[in-house]
Amino acid sequence: MTIPSADPSRTRIGWIGTGVMGAAMCSHLLKAGYTCTVFNRTRQKAEGLLAAGARWADSPKEVAERSDIVFTIVGYPQDVREVILGPQGVLQGLAPGGIVVDMTTNEPKLAIEIHEAARSKDCHALDAPVSGGDVGAREGRLSIMIGGHPEVVEAVMPCFHLMGKTIVHHGGPGAGQHAKMTNQILIASTMVGVCEGLLYAYRAGLDLNKVIESVASGAAGSWSISNLGPRIIQNRFEPGFYVEHLIKDLGIAIQEAKRMGLVLPGLALAEQLYLAVAACGHARSGTHALQIALARISNIDWLNRPPTWASTSTE
Repeated sequence: MTIPSADPSRTRIGWIGTGVMGAAMCSHLLKAGYTCTVFNRTRQKAEGLLAAGARWADSPKEVAERSDIVFTIVGYPQDVREVILGPQGVLQGLAPGGIVVDMTTNEPKLAIEIHEAARSKDCHALDAPVSGGDVGAREGRLSIMIGGHPEVVEAVMPCFHLMGKTIVHHGGPGAGQHAKMTNQILIASTMVGVCEGLLYAYRAGLDLNKVIESVASGAAGSWSISNLGPRIIQNRFEPGFYVEHLIKDLGIAIQEAKRMGLVLPGLALAEQLYLAVAACGHARSGTHALQIALARISNIDWLNRPPTWASTSTE
């Protein structure tokens, strides 16, 4: 199977999903000279791309009719199913030889189903979820985890290089989604530690910025403490990645773990804590809003806390 590599001079790109991540990711393809046709349920969220030269389509099917490679990054598995497999979906409009690349964090079994459906129409499919948040999307340095046939991966690689810095092919259909589940398990558990650590430091009366300076370069360092720790201190809980989407991802991971006979109590705890964040009214906040829920358990109003906390410990 020989598939021509993507090239701005001949490859037409379709993009479905222009939210926090998708708009920034598609913008890199536009800047590189690709012709892009876009669709989003809310057209307003695509206005920036349209102003930059993208073309609008009224349905995923119409996007596919005008494209050689279609990328999707939407919210939930049911959204993926609708935009790719639905009656007005990508596979209703994609010509034989076309490629659909789902970059949504999605169920591995649905990725396999999409691959089989694409193959039945003489098309190709990849699952390629990403990590790196809004900052990574804007700066074109996402980690991209790919499942699918090597020849198809190689054909799309020029596009992946415009969006990411770490690009790994993990295996056949669904393998990219399994890699992303691993990522989400790590992120959720790490965020519990980040938030509890900052909560402890605050209650102990420490300068939180100095705490991050001390720990970020040592064994406790992580992307989360370096990038989201300062946002937590500043009460900036705007989403780089929505709490409600992480809850969805953790649910998929728990489902897959059960299927594989795994016992992952830390994952189960993280899911429960993030359900508490949503119950506090922060489902559409960033994942670091976990701090608000954990602080509330200790009767601390994090959003309205005093600048410092005088330690009451005595010797």
